[in-house]
Amino acid sequence: MIDALLPLGLLIVVCKIFEGLFNHFGLNSIVAYTITGTLLGPVLNIVEPTPELQTFLGIGIFVFFFLVGLDEIDIPSFVATIRGRFFVAATVSVLISLIVSLVFTSNLFNISFALNLNFTEALALAGILSLSSLGLVAKVFADKGHFKQPIGLEIFTTVIIAELIALLVVGFSISEIGAQTYDLSFYSVLLLLIQMTSFAVVAWFISARLLPHAIVFLQKVLNVPELSFGLLIGGLFLMVVGAEYLHLHGSIGALLFGTALSSMPRQVHEDVLPGLRSAAEGLFVPLFFASAGLHLDLSFATLPIATIVALAVFPSLGKFVGAVIGTYMARLDNPFAQATGLMAKGVAEIALLLVLFENGVIGKDVFSLFVLMMFGYIVLMPQAIDLAITGAKKTHRAKLPTAIPVSYARRAMQDITVNHVMDSTRVYPNTALSAEDFINNWLVPNQRDYLVVDRGEVVGVVSLPRLQAMSSRLRANLRLSTILRTDLPQAQPDEPIEDVLKRMTDHSLSVIPVTDGDTGVFLGSVTSENVLELAVLMDEIAEELQNRGENTAETQNPI
Repeated sequence: MIDALLPLGLLIVVCKIFEGLFNHFGLNSIVAYTITGTLLGPVLNIVEPTPELQTFLGIGIFVFFFLVGLDEIDIPSFVATIRGRFFVAATVSVLISLIVSLVFTSNLFNISFALNLNFTEALALAGILSLSSLGLVAKVFADKGHFKQPIGLEIFTTVIIAELIALLVVGFSISEIGAQTYDLSFYSVLLLLIQMTSFAVVAWFISARLLPHAIVFLQKVLNVPELSFGLLIGGLFLMVVGAEYLHLHGSIGALLFGTALSSMPRQVHEDVLPGLRSAAEGLFVPLFFASAGLHLDLSFATLPIATIVALAVFPSLGKFVGAVIGTYMARLDNPFAQATGLMAKGVAEIALLLVLFENGVIGKDVFSLFVLMMFGYIVLMPQAIDLAITGAKKTHRAKLPTAIPVSYARRAMQDITVNHVMDSTRVYPNTALSAEDFINNWLVPNQRDYLVVDRGEVVGVVSLPRLQAMSSRLRANLRLSTILRTDLPQAQPDEPIEDVLKRMTDHSLSVIPVTDGDTGVFLGSVTSENVLELAVLMDEIAEELQNRGENTAETQNPI
């Protein structure tokens, strides 16, 4: 026990010191953690990856993937954009990148300098090389102020989709590797898909529907300090065990657990997650990436030069070319800047590479080579993304998504509530109106759903695509009262806009009525277009307010 505590203590202390030093020079903390492991491990031989140490450090990988699911995976926004141009751009980008990477990682083409892994192993590695990092994009946008620009919203939306597609590929492949079913027969693939889907449904139900309510209820009844932390960390470990029993990798269980909890309202997030996040960022995540550094050395230099060059150049080139082609096919403006955003990667990739290394898929030489490549991405891509967006935003013609991604609102619109966006002046159609009259007189550009109001009360919503699918003769004989959707969610004026956006996405609506929380009186409405307009105009509004303040100061204090 004592022998394990000494290296743990050294790793924690040096990790945090290096984090401070690296942050002073604008470098990512993950690089600091990994270099700490390399320094104390292969360089100085002070710390060795003993079984006792690895058991403790292994917890870090589950906590890290829990945080990835919590902060980066946005299932509702992914589903909402499936039929849009951003889905096309992301899908084409990932597919081309996967194909190019498979050429140099698999044994399909019998290339002498390729890694010649079997297909399942090669697909897992190709998926990692095709991954885009939403966390890195979000950090760049927050640091450089790109969140509130149209091109920032477009890149963010595309990266959400690309990251999820690549993670699905990697998760499927790693689960196949863990189950040791390399034949990829129809039966084995179908069985694994059923297992993953079943586990995801159960994890979502427990995490999103039961656990938050249980935490709030038990906290009121028992009033135990750090109850939420105990339930969350215990729930995380149980999800990991459940995933392993179903022959899924434990990291997939942790990822799904975090993804399910990401749908909780902001207030619940703020009440129950700080303890776990503090433990993760202060202890588990630094130790996990330090453990990756314990395996990092110069053994990659023993690989053939052709292999090193091929692995360092062609997968990255294929990813960029795929991103450019995808954005061109989706007809997005400034494809070079969009593609540069999709090249963000580094942090989650190191974690997944460590999973492949510990499962014996790749050796220390290949692991070290790709980790060094990820360091390059982490260090260079923030500046590249910033330069690309700065150069493109002056000529950019916005083609915004139809709805704001919830994860975008969580980061870019933290202080925005419903009353900042609510339209309280709009006139609404009533139920006596015919569908044809509604089509001819009530349509608003870029709006799909419309509230129907009778005598000041919301009675339902009518969907434009449904009406347009009907013939003109049929619409003329239909009253809106006969085609209303009445199962409407509601919003209150003081709610965070991210919670309301999630509610709209869950119900497949682009409009939501706003009512007084005490009296139930109808106050107005919020549409997806209202939120989009605010998101892309926030910089202009702030600049205008600043100019007004300066002008007022000059008027009051003339020189």
